[in-house]
Amino acid sequence: MFKIQTLNNISVKGLERLPRDRYEIASEIGHPDAILVRSAKMHDMPIPDTVKAIGRAGAGVNNIPVEAMTRRGVVVFNAPGANANAVKELVLAGMLLAARNIPQAWDFARRQEGDDAAIDKAVEAGKKNFVGFELPGRTLGVIGLGAIGVLVANAARALGMNVIGYDPQITVSRAWQLSSDVQQAHSVDEVMARSQFVTVHVPLMDATRNLINAERLKTMPANGVILNFSRAGIVDDEAVTAALDEKRLWAYVCDFPRNLTKNHPRVIALPHLGASTEEAEENCAVMVADQLRDFLENGNIRNSVNFPELAMPRSNRGNRLAIANANVPNMLGQISAALGEAGVNIDDMYNKSRGEVAYTLVDIQGQAPEAAVERIRAIDGVLNVRVIP
Repeated sequence: MFKIQTLNNISVKGLERLPRDRYEIASEIGHPDAILVRSAKMHDMPIPDTVKAIGRAGAGVNNIPVEAMTRRGVVVFNAPGANANAVKELVLAGMLLAARNIPQAWDFARRQEGDDAAIDKAVEAGKKNFVGFELPGRTLGVIGLGAIGVLVANAARALGMNVIGYDPQITVSRAWQLSSDVQQAHSVDEVMARSQFVTVHVPLMDATRNLINAERLKTMPANGVILNFSRAGIVDDEAVTAALDEKRLWAYVCDFPRNLTKNHPRVIALPHLGASTEEAEENCAVMVADQLRDFLENGNIRNSVNFPELAMPRSNRGNRLAIANANVPNMLGQISAALGEAGVNIDDMYNKSRGEVAYTLVDIQGQAPEAAVERIRAIDGVLNVRVIP
């Protein structure tokens, strides 16, 4: 029986993927094998030594101490792409809200008083203050062409916009999904200089903090619109506010209200609604539950943020060893030697590395002798070992 601790309300559709005859699931549970989380902050909470994996029902993992978990050999999963359509729709809505001055116009209409005739007169006189522009023919720059960025780029092309995209690490699968009409940019600076709209879809890290800054905003065409539905900190709030005040920037649309921006007349700040749809929450929960189950029952890793992707069919002739280890020379040799000296025959073995860590699956014939398992655990660089029946 596997024990799963939930730190937030996880969609029932996701929890149903974990059979009750094999999984005990609760928000308060002792010695959990895995943790399911959405937005709960985990950096300061004690994480039991029994935890083998953490599943984030969403894309970002800023709320999880990933580096500390990696040192312990704990695999951290996320659900990339599961909320992509929800975010895409909000980005499109943000462009339309900004281009047509809809929040300002709505606020103006709601403040009208008097009888209907008086309101009609005020509306006709005031609507000239909210003249906007249309999207077709304008250029959208997409920084980050993962699951969300590709959907946004393709949808913008369908609306008649010109689209340029930049992502030096775009995967082959995402490239295949991208419309052939999307032009390639060779730098963030090129995107900024060529785009009336710029949307960012990258994780927050040292390299992307203040990615949209004062210098880059100065290169953008007049009356540009910045959209940030990724993470606060990717756009420099002070720089974007200054550009708005100087009327070099038309609007800033974001999912992260801040004191500096939330009351600005040219800022549309939403309360982190990017993935807030029933469909997105269900998709994320289902995806991460399936990944956790496959890992706990088979040792397979899919969509981990800290360990390599590795999946191997089961031989069904004996135990499987799942080994998280440092990426150092002769690790496979030492593991094989420990099993060989215990008289264990290896049916299949698969190893992949990712940066400083690696992951190894070993299918053996029969049961794994405890002495051999302990010898593998004692190898310098082995982070943890699991025996999967």
